[in-house]
Amino acid sequence: MTDTTRRLAPKRIAQDIQALNSLGAIANYAPMRPEASHQALQQAYQAMEQSQQDEALMEATLKASRDHARQAEWDFHNAILAMKQSILGQFGPNSDEIQAIGYTKSSKRKPSSRQKPLAMGEDLSQ
Repeated sequence: MTDTTRRLAPKRIAQDIQALNSLGAIANYAPMRPEASHQALQQAYQAMEQSQQDEALMEATLKASRDHARQAEWDFHNAILAMKQSILGQFGPNSDEIQAIGYTKSSKRKPSSRQKPLAMGEDLSQ
């Protein structure tokens, strides 16, 4: 069975278009199947072209919408960062307002657990 959920390769479509264009050179073409008639083939070709054009337009619209959404996300994020900096400057690093926006108060932070580096000549045994 043929998997019709996958796209055809552009090379295959180009070959099909070439075959359709070459059909005009066959004078006594009289198919038994109605979907193989010259008129049905032309309609299928035009429908394919229209669908491809619609897809390209929608793809361009999607890319533009994605760019607008990305820019809006960054604008919002930068505005939030500016607000946080304003609150930090206005109320200080140990305020309830800082804690309300998701920062940790400076008085609630754990002291650094790093040890001071030893100076030259200091003894570890002391």
